[in-house]
Amino acid sequence: MADVFTAAKRSEVMSRIRSHGNRDTELRMIALLRDHRITDWRRGTNLPGKPDFVFRSARVAVFVDGCFWHGCRCHGHTPRSNQRYWVAKLARNKARDRAINRELRTRGWAVLRVWECALTRKRQAATLRRLAAALMKRNGTGSHKRQRFAG
Repeated sequence: MADVFTAAKRSEVMSRIRSHGNRDTELRMIALLRDHRITDWRRGTNLPGKPDFVFRSARVAVFVDGCFWHGCRCHGHTPRSNQRYWVAKLARNKARDRAINRELRTRGWAVLRVWECALTRKRQAATLRRLAAALMKRNGTGSHKRQRFAG
């Protein structure tokens, strides 16, 4: 199916899509963290790639990636119209993600990427285990660190 908008109109529409505050990603992750009393995270840092959540003391940067925009193998897809553009665009997004991961790791940060689909009720427990493992690995396993995961 052909695009119903002109190139200029499509550009305007796409420019209105925000990279933060998305209900399916960051806001759902905030709710998950709060529901499980996970603390010590911050948002809005100046780290490369602007991680969605940063655990400074553990030096863990968490990105919550949308399945479409970041190319989830299970749920991402390439639109049928203008495929040449979308294949290149999604490839650039993935390459940028890899470069950001490398840069943060070079600076001593652990990087955790969470797919949008990993925030569903069915997969939340596994996502919490991944986050807990990353934080415990970076913080050590002392009991004072485990209090972060009450609930």
